[in-house]
Amino acid sequence: MPILQDQVALVTGAGAGIGRATALAMAEAGAHVAAADIDFAAAQRTADQAAGNARRAIAIEADCGDVRSIDAMVARAVAELGRLDVIVNNAGVTRYAQIMDLTEADWDRIHRVNAKGVFFCLQRAAREMIGQHQADGRGGRIINIASISGRGYPGASNAAYAASKGAVISLTWMAAQQLGPHNINVNAICPGVTRTELGARNAIERAAERGVTVAELQAAQEATIPIRRANTPEDIAAMAVFLASPGARNITGQAYNVDGGLVPS
Repeated sequence: MPILQDQVALVTGAGAGIGRATALAMAEAGAHVAAADIDFAAAQRTADQAAGNARRAIAIEADCGDVRSIDAMVARAVAELGRLDVIVNNAGVTRYAQIMDLTEADWDRIHRVNAKGVFFCLQRAAREMIGQHQADGRGGRIINIASISGRGYPGASNAAYAASKGAVISLTWMAAQQLGPHNINVNAICPGVTRTELGARNAIERAAERGVTVAELQAAQEATIPIRRANTPEDIAAMAVFLASPGARNITGQAYNVDGGLVPS
């Protein structure tokens, strides 16, 4: 039997990159999936592919920096799929910038989604999961996508992004303490260098700043990784599936690096 047989998983930022890979991996593991993204067409493409695994899958347009949109997203997932067992808080934004070039608008945009959004997605999902625990004892799993940037990785796209991901790591610990009595596990994944569409856009700016090609930049990045390769989105998705699985039932309050050994935990 698939390890997530008939679980219901909501993945934010599911239109591309890590979110898309995670939604597809959850479906492959047996879950019914709600793929949420601010780009509805991208969310629909992910949902269509997830449904190809003979699971129920829906697409939801959602702005994870807006509390009303978050409320509507979770409500729709529960209304259409029946419950909420797993949420993967993956939606995030950034841009490449040196510390002296960051603006108030950059700070507000990044923290609106990466910190505020993760908190209110977590809170709204927990509200459903607490009710489920009261009804049947099952609780749920909350998985936050942080970053090694939140652990002090000097290659972060910018300081505001690093601060937002540090907030996610701290939030994960606090939420695990307070939600544990409701049988809700809360963990974070801290990706290292990962080849995604967002990362590719940042790489273009980094390479131009350094006067090298994107290929040269990426080769230099990988040379600093002990295992000598960057992540694919599927590497992060595999960890998310594990944290949602029965094998992780007694793991909570943790933040796991998936980075090829780039930084210490």
